[in-house]
Amino acid sequence: MRIEYIRLKNFKAFKDVEMKDIPGMCVVVGANGSGKSTLFSVFGFLKDALTDNVHVALTKLGGGRGFQEVRSRNADGPIEIELKFREKPSSPLITYFLSISEKKGRPCVTGEILKYRRGSKGQPWHFLKFEDGKGTAVTNEPDQVTDETDLKREEQTLKSADILAVKGLAQFERFHATMALGDLIENWHISDFHIQRARPEQESGYAEHLSKEGENLSLVTEYLYQQNRPTFDRIIGEMKRRVPGVTHIEAKTTEEGRVLLRFQDGAFEDPFLARYVSDGTIKMFAYLVLLYDPKPHPLLCVEEPENQLYPRLLAELAEEFRGYANRGGQVFVSTHSPDFLNAAQLDEVFWLVKEGGYSKIQRARRDKQIKAYVDDGDQMGYLWKQGFFKGAHPE
Repeated sequence: MRIEYIRLKNFKAFKDVEMKDIPGMCVVVGANGSGKSTLFSVFGFLKDALTDNVHVALTKLGGGRGFQEVRSRNADGPIEIELKFREKPSSPLITYFLSISEKKGRPCVTGEILKYRRGSKGQPWHFLKFEDGKGTAVTNEPDQVTDETDLKREEQTLKSADILAVKGLAQFERFHATMALGDLIENWHISDFHIQRARPEQESGYAEHLSKEGENLSLVTEYLYQQNRPTFDRIIGEMKRRVPGVTHIEAKTTEEGRVLLRFQDGAFEDPFLARYVSDGTIKMFAYLVLLYDPKPHPLLCVEEPENQLYPRLLAELAEEFRGYANRGGQVFVSTHSPDFLNAAQLDEVFWLVKEGGYSKIQRARRDKQIKAYVDDGDQMGYLWKQGFFKGAHPE
């Protein structure tokens, strides 16, 4: 699954922006406060809106002030989010549009559309169209229909105007487009890894995927060792190659039912507990566990992966993010590291610029000067440091 297009209007720092032809791995740079975290927050907002409702999502994102805080400063009109994505490279392009306004002090969905074009020509078919809690949804099997006039649409009224209509349809397998959207929104993952959260031992339990802050690292390590040994062995092999001295890593359950993460250094007989291992070692191991996940998230967002890592390791880390995307999980990465950016490809890089109080999105491949330098062998991290990414100053 891959998002190919994003348009945001009146969404916090983004007054009116769009990203087109988004690659599997997307690297975003920009000065502090330029909107990198805000770009990632779009997906969290949609997840909260789908899980609960738009009012809850606005309250979480707006720090309690809701709609007025999330809508761009001094802006009129609704908040608008539009996504275009495909389930597979050969699948039709699906468009989801969401418009949110405020009426009588309460947020409401003033427009929600899900559409896609079955063939290579013609207008897209609307499978869902709602406004102010009322609208129509297709009820028959879309895959068995060859003409749009054969679609059976049923009028529906939602319990509240701040509920997403896709919330209901996403539960039914026959609505592939809605299910794909629900899967994308529900299973996206942002990694905000906190090293100190990963150090302490954990209560015995079960975890297949690394959590947002990484506190379940020992549980996922135990799961991989017991249930997916080839993946575990590959991770250990990469750790041996990158971190001098590390020969083995294990998750050991104590008699009290707590799981300890232990690192073996070949120079010593006894392993070290995670609390005594360097920040960089813990973080590299956590990223390998995340990126070699046997079931990648459809969308992975990582902010500033370079922190606590030795610069020479960043090129390989960038390649692993790219490999994750190739396995089916699209990746968005924000960075302040020229070393990480040096490992990115021209087509993957976007940068954010603050102009007149609002953020704009630029693309490296569209800048003729940057493209010419890269074609001649220059690396983008060095070009960024030299000021060629106008308005995106390296920290």
